[in-house]
Amino acid sequence: MTYRLLSYQSSTGPRAGMLVADRIYDVAHETARAQWSTVLDILDQWDIASKALEDAAERIARGESRSSSQARTDSVLLAPLLYPGSIYCAGANYSDHRAEMALALGLEPTPDMKELGEAPWHFIKTSRSSVVGPNAVVKLPPYSQTVDWEIELAVVIGKPGKDIPVAQALDHVAGYTIANDLSARDAMRRVKMPPASPFHLDWIGHKCFDGSCPLGPWITPANELPDPHNLALKLWVSEELMQDSNTNKLIFSVPEQIAMLSSRVTLHPGDVILTGTPAGAGAARKRFLRTGETVRLWIEGIGEFEHRLA
Repeated sequence: MTYRLLSYQSSTGPRAGMLVADRIYDVAHETARAQWSTVLDILDQWDIASKALEDAAERIARGESRSSSQARTDSVLLAPLLYPGSIYCAGANYSDHRAEMALALGLEPTPDMKELGEAPWHFIKTSRSSVVGPNAVVKLPPYSQTVDWEIELAVVIGKPGKDIPVAQALDHVAGYTIANDLSARDAMRRVKMPPASPFHLDWIGHKCFDGSCPLGPWITPANELPDPHNLALKLWVSEELMQDSNTNKLIFSVPEQIAMLSSRVTLHPGDVILTGTPAGAGAARKRFLRTGETVRLWIEGIGEFEHRLA
């Protein structure tokens, strides 16, 4: 029996829940593990929690649940992980996105980083300030007029590791969710600083404003998505389809990204890796988000959620 791991708003505050057959069960109550009240608590013990959650889902399917449940439609879903330890974001990691940006800028196509023998490249996004959940209202930052959308497959780490080999990297993944890497394009560069200056780029202003990382709607366990490199993904802005691609266009694979990151830092349960965005972002269209619009995101095998702009 399948399940999805999520965070929901209870009468006593945020709680970890599991979605089975469109109903939400409190994980701590259903598994009789009081310490598993949050998703981060569960990820910290993922080696035993994953089996306990599978057993609970099977028990629920047999009509033998240990706790009450509530309909998903009657529940308030929060970001599935409140809050990730670190959020690592891959840049320029879809072949179709690189091609469209070269065309938009009038540039000749060039070899990508992998073809040049380079390693994956990542930046860091803030966690507590940036992460919001389904149906959140994200306030557009007053310093930017060009906030862009970027749907991304998000990898949730469930097993710590340092210097992880590519062949073993997926063993460290608990599951997958969906992210929108909102980006203030006009805040990326400090125009008074020369391009060669280390102070020319402003990654905080560009990527880390409040609400800049909507996550949702839940985490699909990794064993239900054995191949994360062949998933359709789509993003709509106010019902206009903007991004329509597939993770088979990733330049660096999920294992390659995990291996590279773990060669620099220890990855911990609850860390999240945003793996890159495909073609269709607003920068190539010269079309950006506006107050009152709704963004809807969908990835095959995971689900969909939306958020609004204010």
